[in-house]
Amino acid sequence: MAGRIGTRDIAASEVLAGVSYTEDERALIAEGIEAQILSAAARRAVRFDNADPPALRFDPRLGDFRMPDPGPLRFSQVDPGPLPDDPEDIAFAPLPVLSAWLSRGALTSRALTEIYLTRIEALNPRLFCFATVTPHRALAEADRADQLRAAGTDLGPLHGIPYALKDLFDTEGIATGWGAEPFRDCIPDRDAAVVERLRDAGAVLLGKSTLGALAMGDVWYGGTTRNPWNLNEGSGGSSAGSASAVAAGLCGFAIGTETLGSITNPSERCGATGLRPTFGRVPRRGAMALCPSLDKIGPICRGVEDTAMVLAALNGAEPGDRDGIEAPFSYDAGAGVEGLRLGYLPEAFDDAAGAIELDRATLEAARGLGVTLKEIRLPDLPYAALMEILSAEAAAIFEDLTLGDVDDQLTRQDAGAWPNRFRMARFLSAVDHVQLDRLRYRVMQAMDAVFRDVDAVIGPFNTGPMLLITNMTGHPCLHLRAGFVQSGTRPRNTLGAQARMIAPGPPYRVPHGISLWGRLFDEGTILRLGRALEARLGVAAQRPGLPE
Repeated sequence: MAGRIGTRDIAASEVLAGVSYTEDERALIAEGIEAQILSAAARRAVRFDNADPPALRFDPRLGDFRMPDPGPLRFSQVDPGPLPDDPEDIAFAPLPVLSAWLSRGALTSRALTEIYLTRIEALNPRLFCFATVTPHRALAEADRADQLRAAGTDLGPLHGIPYALKDLFDTEGIATGWGAEPFRDCIPDRDAAVVERLRDAGAVLLGKSTLGALAMGDVWYGGTTRNPWNLNEGSGGSSAGSASAVAAGLCGFAIGTETLGSITNPSERCGATGLRPTFGRVPRRGAMALCPSLDKIGPICRGVEDTAMVLAALNGAEPGDRDGIEAPFSYDAGAGVEGLRLGYLPEAFDDAAGAIELDRATLEAARGLGVTLKEIRLPDLPYAALMEILSAEAAAIFEDLTLGDVDDQLTRQDAGAWPNRFRMARFLSAVDHVQLDRLRYRVMQAMDAVFRDVDAVIGPFNTGPMLLITNMTGHPCLHLRAGFVQSGTRPRNTLGAQARMIAPGPPYRVPHGISLWGRLFDEGTILRLGRALEARLGVAAQRPGLPE
């Protein structure tokens, strides 16, 4: 430090901390503050790997939590009909249909993989949704899947299904760039846990789907990932490529992650179906850490039951995952939804931003399923303040970028982008951060009270504070397509800085969705509700008009 810190320095810094001290108090602070700064400097000399966890861990369960009883895992038995002649009809088929064609021998994994690789080659230059395509690995894995099936081995509903993997998961020998310039040439030497599980389930890796740099937005070092329904619009983030690829029929399903909207936001934008599981359900080994107390892994698909099939393959804690929670996963395609209590915030359907009529119509469609609709209320708390938890954790995980000025290499340098948010986080108070953690616990109690009265909650993607709250409490969310709205020269306001317009253009018909939030580790209930609602709405099968 250049020179001794005096009371004037303390007084000048008070405005950043939002406090006010007397001159005598400042003098006392000045006596000890240099030692505190030296201590921080000594700590900064210790370097951490991205995978190094904090000692404190988040557990979404309150003291009286009871894990749901294990139930059946039963998927629907579909008659897929004859294999279509048009490869596009095959590419857009949902997982239950693709799985049935494969298991009956009407379609081989190699043929399906070649369909997707051909579509990727034609459309990726316009969508920017794949950072890396791995055709040789994909065809080799497809051939292995076909050989196993020919020998009488069936690995389950994902056997032979090609998928896209968000490019923040380690893949042995394949670049994992995290969407960010400083990491674009990193090549891991081991596959992430979810990659191993999907390989064991017989799924075929097509390549790495794009993400906004360090899991924010849709801007990465290769450009901006596009929404297939409107190429003038970004696809949302940060699982931008996963949602875009699914919506454009470039893969059977995709894997995304969510810290705050990174599965549900691009699913809303692109009309995909995204499932954000309960915090701790899916192992995170080999996934880029952003916020250890918030990061979650889940599927992005074309249909609700598709997400259940994928989650069944991903589910289960892994030894060594400090945040992993062993929990059963159940889903019964034959169970009804009549009599379930479905909560909603009335204000979300009175003045929700965007498609109010469609939101109300979706609520009425849910009522028609035979559920009991119940108004819910949330306590008056400063929910938005919880965002500082995310900022602090992310700034800590990527501290080296800030302190080493490496953050200047990132494409986005606006006020809402990571570089600026990381710098701002250096001024967060540690005391306030502890108090934010206590506020988070109070919010957990509030959501626990909500789910004692209802089985699930329904609302638009941007329903009040529900997106932020449920990410902070760890509750699961299913987001599915509800219908279509007009989008033109202005970006749709789905998630603040992630609502980007690449170029002006005429109005486009674009998807609009609905979210279902559920109890901790009770994804089966929102999946049953979502599947029933999906069938009633009848819009999931519509495709974007993207000529090859």
